[in-house]
Amino acid sequence: MSLTGALSSAISALSAQSQSLSMISDNIANSDTTGYKTTSAMFDALVTASSNTTSYASGGVTVSGRSNITQQGLLAATSNATDVAIQGSGFFVVTSAATGGITSYTRNGAFTINNAGYLENNGSYLEGWRTDADGNVVGSESASNLSAINTQIASTSGSATTKTTIAANLPSDAATGDTYTSSMTVYDSLGAANTMQVTWTKTGTNAWSASFANPTSSSDTTTATGTASGTIDITFNSDGSLASTSPDPATVSITGWTDGAADSTVTMALGTVGGTDGLTQYASGETTPDVNVTSIDSDGLSYGKLSSISIGKSGVVDATYSNGETIAIYKIAVATFADPNGLAAASDGLYSATVASGNAALQASGENGAGTIYGSELESSTTDTSSQFSSMISAQQAYSAASQVISTVNKMYDTLISAMR
Repeated sequence: MSLTGALSSAISALSAQSQSLSMISDNIANSDTTGYKTTSAMFDALVTASSNTTSYASGGVTVSGRSNITQQGLLAATSNATDVAIQGSGFFVVTSAATGGITSYTRNGAFTINNAGYLENNGSYLEGWRTDADGNVVGSESASNLSAINTQIASTSGSATTKTTIAANLPSDAATGDTYTSSMTVYDSLGAANTMQVTWTKTGTNAWSASFANPTSSSDTTTATGTASGTIDITFNSDGSLASTSPDPATVSITGWTDGAADSTVTMALGTVGGTDGLTQYASGETTPDVNVTSIDSDGLSYGKLSSISIGKSGVVDATYSNGETIAIYKIAVATFADPNGLAAASDGLYSATVASGNAALQASGENGAGTIYGSELESSTTDTSSQFSSMISAQQAYSAASQVISTVNKMYDTLISAMR
């Protein structure tokens, strides 16, 4: 019966517009939620098979929600160094526990460091690949190599000296057998600073040697902290430039560190053969010639404690220490999907993979179609309150009109019943 069909159609409209209003309400409520993606109401007509050219049987309407997960939100700068956002496709990989747990995906990059040192957001742990100090992933960029990012994995730093660069002039007007001294700083593998004396001896025309005393503690120069070995023979050209060093490369070995550090080998960079960028031999022009040291630069770092954590544009997590050293410790993974809109949404901005979305493909920031990670930024909600208010008015009007249809059908039923009395 047509009146019954009209009533059924109007009731379906009330239900559909109620659900649409629920979606609008959620969107407005999350207008300030980091990484939130709006849900749009999609209406579809219901048509009955009994309709034909001479009679019409109303069907009604149905509604479904479509999450616009792929919609990009604006990136907003923050003052938190561990906030991250993705510009482009992809999601952060998170787990419900530091080890193991349920894997989920999110665009909400408001991560903070918890008391165990992990990057966490509402109980979800950010996943990444462990790197060496230069930011290169250790192992493969695969799911099996992912782990929760623990900022305390390298809570201290200190590195041994492996290279010392010396620029100095050895006086050509020195007599054979004359000796001169200078000193250099050497760090052992535990980050302890030591002083090592270099003795320069003129051994002949355009010929010198460099020998190295046992290193001593920088705070106590009377006690040896290790045993140094190695003598370097140096020759110069007639124009004062460096001719050769023997051995080549020139090295100094240090063994038996008293603090238990590993044995060290220090390469001595004394300049380019035929050049004047390192050691030279020119006349001093002084009554008492002396070695003129321009610079002695050694790598290696003293012991330092972790002072801060930051995340760079490439998704690399950097650790900075009190000794001034900054090293990479992790690289954040970006998960991409064949159909991101097929992901299943959960609370706290989390998504899980479904048959419709396909399995996650893990990429590094900005690679193979994955979005670029930006540190100290967050992705804003995609809710546009102006458009939501417009949709709310439309839903209200449609709901009101459907209720009027019910009132009209009621009156028509009353008329029909009155005619039958």
